[in-house]
Amino acid sequence: MNISQAAKMSGLPTKTVRYYADINLVQSQGRSKAGYRTYSETEVRKLIFVRRAREFDFTIEECRELLSLFEDRDRSSADVKNLATKRLKQIEKKQHELQSLHDELAHLVQACRGDHRPDCPIIDYFG
Repeated sequence: MNISQAAKMSGLPTKTVRYYADINLVQSQGRSKAGYRTYSETEVRKLIFVRRAREFDFTIEECRELLSLFEDRDRSSADVKNLATKRLKQIEKKQHELQSLHDELAHLVQACRGDHRPDCPIIDYFG
């Protein structure tokens, strides 16, 4: 299938599929006689795999490692779990940071009168 069909089936923009091929993350099967990249169902499955991993904010290098584990039938599930656990801890840290930002901004919004006067604790805090 051509790149646009592979992109549609994987739920990725064509530009992203091309980028993944350019960085050797997911290779095209080859090229058509007209020079267009072609993809098999195996590559489309890999594209879907990478799309899903990226939805969890795995980096390109982590996706490369996950793909390697995906392709290795002799892999240890512990290796996969370690990568996922590391990512989960990063998400939890980010979640905590966002909660702190939320709480602080909520306090500032509550403290601001929001009236016609120029006094504003939000501006004062940022300044």
